[in-house]
Amino acid sequence: MASVGELIAPARMGAGFRWLLASSWTSNVGDGIALAAAPLLIASQTDSPLLVASGAMLQYLPWLLFGLHAGAIADRFDRRRLVMVANGARAVVIAALCVFIATGHVSIGVVLGAAFLYGVAEVFADSASSTLLPMLVEPADLGIGNARLQGGYLVANQFAGPPLGAFLFAAGTVLPFLVQVLCVALAVVLIARVALPHAAPPGGLGDEPRRPVRRDIADGLRWLWRNPPMRTLSLTILVFNITWAAPWGVLVLYSIDHLGMGPVGFGLLTTAAAVGGILSTLSFGWLERHVRFATLMRVCLSLEVLMHLSFALTTAAWVALLLMFVFGAYAFVWGTISTTVRQRVVPMHLQGRVGAVNTVCVFGGMVLGQAIGGVLAQWGGLTAPWWFAFGGAAIALLLVWRQLGHIAAAPPAAS
Repeated sequence: MASVGELIAPARMGAGFRWLLASSWTSNVGDGIALAAAPLLIASQTDSPLLVASGAMLQYLPWLLFGLHAGAIADRFDRRRLVMVANGARAVVIAALCVFIATGHVSIGVVLGAAFLYGVAEVFADSASSTLLPMLVEPADLGIGNARLQGGYLVANQFAGPPLGAFLFAAGTVLPFLVQVLCVALAVVLIARVALPHAAPPGGLGDEPRRPVRRDIADGLRWLWRNPPMRTLSLTILVFNITWAAPWGVLVLYSIDHLGMGPVGFGLLTTAAAVGGILSTLSFGWLERHVRFATLMRVCLSLEVLMHLSFALTTAAWVALLLMFVFGAYAFVWGTISTTVRQRVVPMHLQGRVGAVNTVCVFGGMVLGQAIGGVLAQWGGLTAPWWFAFGGAAIALLLVWRQLGHIAAAPPAAS
């Protein structure tokens, strides 16, 4: 009988993958702690809704400002070292915040400034780390590798980290951030153990240090535009994040005022999604072996359309919890497949830039969708964003239905 370690990270995938997985999981514990502790710290410093909302906005703003540059830099320099430097910078920022808290000099300006700087460092860390998996495992193992990384994100970042962060914050304001520093620092030590097959920057970009970064970004965008399957995938990610974020931006009001679930019920919604995601990532290996990627992609997006319609119609809390469980299950299957397909198709020297474009599409879509959802909810009620999401996602699915087969079967591009 296979050991637990072999089931989670098969030996055939190499020691480098195991170190990468350990580093990712450790970092996600720290980020999950901050997911609860950071809003609590902001709320302790101000009662202004605008400033509280600004804290949430700073999660996305660095990606919109620096995402494309971070992708180009990840393709230019040693990716493992970039992850180490960026995570080191994150640890320094949080350590400085701990000093402000411990000495009683913390303020809302200090907290928001730290959140922005931390977010900037996170952009560069995530852009580089997302390129490491294709350098460490065979193309056939990308699916299971991404599923294990996604599973760690769900368990550590979404499931275990936030309750621990809230508990630590209640015990002492500085405690969750001290633990976060330790987690991020340990993640640096773990990623340092990864031995990449290529020490030099991929694609030879490191041989041209004076080449403007904007030219590297343009090269990546040009390649993406000229590759129809990957171009369609990026546009699909953008559109479905707009439709998804429209109702999600007002989900707390929808759950409390429309469904009457209360604050605890709202927390249960996010927990239900995490549980569904954990189960789907554990079963991803079986799905990959028995169901074609094209079929899975169509099923996932069809469920997305039906989810929006069901939320628009329901008034029952138990139905909402069931829908969130299903959402978590298919959303992380979709995320694993879309990442795997992109990593298989994109040339190694363009992984950072094309991956960054996809992430910018995610966060750009979320910002735009939340703005649309807020306006619709203000003027049309709390179910209006769900109807918008249903109509928009249904139209988008019809337009890309046939193309999903081409995306799933796209051949690796010549390097």
